[in-house]
Amino acid sequence: MRPDIIFENDFFVAVNKPSGLLSIPDRLGQELSLKDILKSRYENIYTVHRLDKDTSGIIVFAKNEESHKQLSQLFEGRDVEKFYLGLVHGKLINETGSIDASIMEHPGKTGKMITHVKGKASLTDYTVLESFRLYSWLQFQIHTGRTHQIRVHMQHLGHPIVCDELYGDPAPILLSALKKKFKLSKHDEEERPLMGRLALHSHKLSFSLNGEKFELEAELPKDLRAMLAQLRKLK
Repeated sequence: MRPDIIFENDFFVAVNKPSGLLSIPDRLGQELSLKDILKSRYENIYTVHRLDKDTSGIIVFAKNEESHKQLSQLFEGRDVEKFYLGLVHGKLINETGSIDASIMEHPGKTGKMITHVKGKASLTDYTVLESFRLYSWLQFQIHTGRTHQIRVHMQHLGHPIVCDELYGDPAPILLSALKKKFKLSKHDEEERPLMGRLALHSHKLSFSLNGEKFELEAELPKDLRAMLAQLRKLK
């Protein structure tokens, strides 16, 4: 769970968050978060934005109050370019597109979001980078920062993110389901999933702060790289 620091200066730190780690403490405060880890390293650390627990990738924390104010304004004012990568179910009809569908909280389920005309304006652009038999590898650019935005929009489009327990099918991807002549290794009692977590990664952030332009990138984690390698091999 050790976070990988991508970049830092006097104003902020950018971290490649592993999947399965909370960005900030939850209400119960019983589970370790990335912010807790950074607090033990830095004297002051301030939340600017967050990623879902199961989403991996780049996240920024401010190091002082002034930077926190500036960065928060940039993120809220749509002055940050945010790119994600993700694996979705199925093949998309269009190679590129925009999903312009307002999002609001589900009236009966806390922590779940839905597309609804009464929701907040939400815009996601997507580009298909690679297509496979059962899945597609996409790049997303989000122009708004709604909770679960990409996940809700992809469900809305009928192509939910792989292993999404809230908005799709939580079942892991198994090689035996993709490969006809699959044989379990002698050393394994049961098959290990190729992908068992939300297949979404915060890939790039681009913004200007104090007159300087920052283009930050978080490399893909090992599990997503291995998953893609297998899909390419079977293509």
